[in-house]
Amino acid sequence: MTWNWQKKGWPQFTYDEKALAADETQFLQRSGVFLGALKYLPEEDKTHLTIDLISNEALKTSEIEGEILNRDSLQSSIRRHFGLTTKNREVPPGEQGIADMMTDLNRHYDNPLTNKQLFAWHTMLAHGRQDLKQIGAYRKHQNAMQVISGPIGKPTVHFEAPPSKTMSQEMKRFRAWFNDSGPEGVRTLPALTRAGYAHLYFVSIHPFEDGNGRIARAIAEKSLSQCLGHPTLIALSQTISSDRKTYYQALELNNRSLEITNWLSYFANTVLDAQLYTQRLIDFLIEKTRLYDRLRGKLNTRQEKVIARLFAAGLEGFKGGLSAENYLAITKTSRATATRDLQDLVEMGAVQRTGERKHTRYTLNIPTVSGST
Repeated sequence: MTWNWQKKGWPQFTYDEKALAADETQFLQRSGVFLGALKYLPEEDKTHLTIDLISNEALKTSEIEGEILNRDSLQSSIRRHFGLTTKNREVPPGEQGIADMMTDLNRHYDNPLTNKQLFAWHTMLAHGRQDLKQIGAYRKHQNAMQVISGPIGKPTVHFEAPPSKTMSQEMKRFRAWFNDSGPEGVRTLPALTRAGYAHLYFVSIHPFEDGNGRIARAIAEKSLSQCLGHPTLIALSQTISSDRKTYYQALELNNRSLEITNWLSYFANTVLDAQLYTQRLIDFLIEKTRLYDRLRGKLNTRQEKVIARLFAAGLEGFKGGLSAENYLAITKTSRATATRDLQDLVEMGAVQRTGERKHTRYTLNIPTVSGST
């Protein structure tokens, strides 16, 4: 079997520019809408939006690789990076490492891609790891670097990367290509094309012992940010994680050829879906501000606490919808008081009620929450 890096012409990928033209235009248009919507958010909400998105991307980019991290610890670490107060909790190495990398990506997206940055990211990701021989350096082992699945006795080889002895040369070419294809480069590429190309090119080299997928996605986000001139703040890993099987299938279908139009189309559509998710999140925050303005001075402390919890649940809303039992648990009040409070919230238009009796549920009365109209 011949892999893409063994083909004549490597590492020059080919693709149909016309097939991507409409997606490129749509991406830039949506990015403009995104920036316009941000202007309506108070600075505090902008900061919380940034922290929430970075935290979620850190969580989901790890989840794609099968690593389940603690959201609270991640967010605590990222909040510290932004100079915000947090609970005095110890953050595990895995959460600390990915939080450091994603924050660095957000702050230094406009820097050229260098060995120093890549090695720093790998060192962050490998924080606390004892099983890696090379940390903050390209792999050097003699065995083939393979992506495999299945039982130990009969593994399925999905991909085999170039030998370790070529890593210095391969990555020198990759960095040169990446920097030359940026907005200030000599061979500038459109935003989605460059990001998708960079992702596939990097994972085809697979230069590190571990962490290649997470770094590839970070490079793709760095590429998009450079093309826009500001951090993208899109839910790329969130979108990939929601259909991880298709993501890996798309990678596998494009690791044996240098013609990558299918991969670039898949990646472009994924980015566009990620933009929609982020736009919904911004709309959610705008609606949050409007709802609080409308309810100012009308809520008692119990109701304020519950509304805050509902907003903290985000776009997906309170799991299963808020019930009377949930209200009791959150507020520690009597059942009669909870009933009155909930009825008041419905009459004020703060929440909407669905179901009857024990199946009665309450959701925020704003259009961007699941279950709202």
